[in-house]
Amino acid sequence: MKNLTKWLSKNLIRIYAFFAFTYLFIPVLYTFVFSFNDSRKTNLIWKGFTLDKWKNPCGAPDICSALGNSFVIGFTATAISTVLGTLIAFALGRYRFKGRSATNLLIFLPMATPEIVLGASLLTMFVNLGINTSILTAIIAHVMFCISFVVVTVKARVASLDPRLEQAAMDLYANEWQTFRRVTLPLVAPGIAAAALLAFSLSFDDFIITNFTAGTVNTFPRFVYVSAGRGIPAQANVIGSAMFFLALFIVVAAQIVSSRRKAKI
Repeated sequence: MKNLTKWLSKNLIRIYAFFAFTYLFIPVLYTFVFSFNDSRKTNLIWKGFTLDKWKNPCGAPDICSALGNSFVIGFTATAISTVLGTLIAFALGRYRFKGRSATNLLIFLPMATPEIVLGASLLTMFVNLGINTSILTAIIAHVMFCISFVVVTVKARVASLDPRLEQAAMDLYANEWQTFRRVTLPLVAPGIAAAALLAFSLSFDDFIITNFTAGTVNTFPRFVYVSAGRGIPAQANVIGSAMFFLALFIVVAAQIVSSRRKAKI
């Protein structure tokens, strides 16, 4: 009994990690396995192995047009929110001005507010302004909630910078622009990249706010939701699996590049 207790005390964190990762990755594994399912109308029951769905991911009606809309909204919202959020993060992290505390509070409000409340409020605003919901209003809505995550992520990176590095650059006769371009921006770039990836994943994956603000524009999450009633096609599993492995590749590549840079230093 004493040996068992001792073994559990040493391996408890490993056991917890095993069950936690198992719980997290079972849905991912299910999605990947059923992307090879030889299904017809529904993809809930295993019918047999096939590569046809991977060879023709656009085989399901409207799935690729919905995916394209999600990419357009995601990339546009990410680009705009990353630029604006980075500027706000530098302003909040580097300067003292009247209303700074209130601005910090306002930045957190979209993150703390339930999405259904944000979606309904944005829809009400667009209706009162006489603006028809479309892909443009969906992009505006996505920029609104993505900015908060960009600001928080980049601001944390800005706060961790050593000001002595910039002071050293200026001591070597670099002007403000040169210091920013050659010292500050490279140091903040990993935080900006992480913020952009986070913004894109949130935008691409969003359903609730998009459902309120996109009008008749179909996106990939809306396609999956509508298809759930009659059976989600295996092509949706193919696209979901491909997006997961793409994100995994980006994260692993970033870690390898970061490790190599640290090794050189």
